[in-house]
Amino acid sequence: MSTQTSDRVLERLSRLHPKLIDLSLGRIERLLAALGNPQEKLPPVVHVAGTNGKGSTIATLRACLEAGGYRVHVYISPHLVRFHERIRLAGQLIEEEALIALLEECETANGGTPITYFEITTAAALLAFARIPADIVLLETGLGGRLDATNVISAPAVTAITPVSLDHQAFLGDTLAAIAGEKAGILKPGVAAVLGPQPEEAEAVIEARAVALGAPLSRWQREWRCQRAGAEMRFVGEHWQLDLPLPSLAGAHQIANAGTAIACLEQLQGFSLPPEAVAQGLRRIEWPARLQPLTRGPLAEMMPPGWELWLDGGHNPGAGAVLADFIAGWRARPLYLVVGMLNTKDATGFLGPLASYAMALAGVTIPGEENPHHAEAIATAARSVGIPAATAPSVAAALADFATDAPAGRVLICGSLHLAGTVLAENS
Repeated sequence: MSTQTSDRVLERLSRLHPKLIDLSLGRIERLLAALGNPQEKLPPVVHVAGTNGKGSTIATLRACLEAGGYRVHVYISPHLVRFHERIRLAGQLIEEEALIALLEECETANGGTPITYFEITTAAALLAFARIPADIVLLETGLGGRLDATNVISAPAVTAITPVSLDHQAFLGDTLAAIAGEKAGILKPGVAAVLGPQPEEAEAVIEARAVALGAPLSRWQREWRCQRAGAEMRFVGEHWQLDLPLPSLAGAHQIANAGTAIACLEQLQGFSLPPEAVAQGLRRIEWPARLQPLTRGPLAEMMPPGWELWLDGGHNPGAGAVLADFIAGWRARPLYLVVGMLNTKDATGFLGPLASYAMALAGVTIPGEENPHHAEAIATAARSVGIPAATAPSVAAALADFATDAPAGRVLICGSLHLAGTVLAENS
C-alpha cells in the first residue's frame, strides 16, 4: 500500500504551474497523448457548461440515469470537503488508493512539465473513466468552456449550457456576450445542444455559434418547457410530455435546472428512460450546499428552538438574484446572513438582491483561503447596499451573536463554495 496520501500528491501537483488558472488546451492535450488519449475511449458524454446551475443539472442527470439502472461516471468541481467528491466512478466516489495511483500515473506521464492542478486532475478523471466500465459520463466544465480542460471531448452525445451571468470576468470577458462565447465553446458540430434560461444577449451568441456548427438547439421556452403545476411540475419537450414531482432541491430555479437535465435526457440516443425513472430520480437528487437546510451537527445545535440554519454556495450576482427569489417567501421570520467570499467575486453585486430581505449580516474571512475577501470588506459591501453589517471571527461566532436576537429567525450562510465546504466539515 502506498505511503502517500492523495492530499500530499495533490499538493505536489499544485506546484507544477505558477498560475492556479491559465486557460489553455495545449498542456492537457499533451498529457492525454502521453496517457494514450483516454478521452477518445469514453462512453457517451454529456458536457455541461454555464455560470449557475450546471452542478445541479448534473446532479439531476445522475439521479435520473441511476434510477433507470445506468452506470454513471461523473466529474464535477470544485469539491466541498474532500477532492474525492469530484470523481464518481460507476456511481461510487473514487477510493483513496485508486485516486493516488491515477494521480501518480499522470504525474509520471507529465514528466514535471508545467500543467495546472485542474488540468492534471481532469486528465486523471478521464483516465479513470476510460478504464472503468460505465454507460455514460457526465462532465462539468471548470471555468468557461472553449479553453477549459474538459473541452477535449471531440464528439459528446449532448452538450448543455445552463444560465450565463457575469462571473470570472478576468478570464472570460466583462460582458455577457463575451462570457457566453466562451461557454459556447463546448458546442460541437452536429451535436444536440440544450440551453437553460439565458439572458437575451447571451442566447444570441450561443445560437449564432450553434448555427455555425450545425448543432441542433433545444432551448428553454422554445423547444422545451418545464414549469410548476400545483404540487408537481410539467415538462414538455420535442418528444416527451411528462407530469413529474418537483425536484428534491429547494428553490424555483431548480425547476429550470431539472428541466435542462430532462431536455438532455430527451436528446440522448440509445438510452431508454421511462417516466417512472425520471420521477424517482427527481425525488432523490443529492447536491450539498445548494439551499441546504442544516438540521443536525454542532453548528445546527447552536441554534435556539424555532431557528433555522441554511447553507448555500452561490457567489455571483446571478446566484444572489436566485437566492433573493427563494428567500422572498421567508418574510414571516427575520433573516440573518453570514457571508464569506473570495476576493475575485463581486460582493456588492451578490448582496444587492438580498438587501431588502436581510435584517443583518456578519462578514467572515474564509479560513485557510489564499484569496479571501476580508470580513470588513464584506461588511462594507453589505452596508453599501443597505444591509446592517458587522464582522465575526468565525461562522460559529456569528451564529452565537445572531441567535441571541428575538424572535426566532433564519440564518443563511452563503457567498462561497469554499466557505460552504468549511461549514460542512465543521458541522460534520
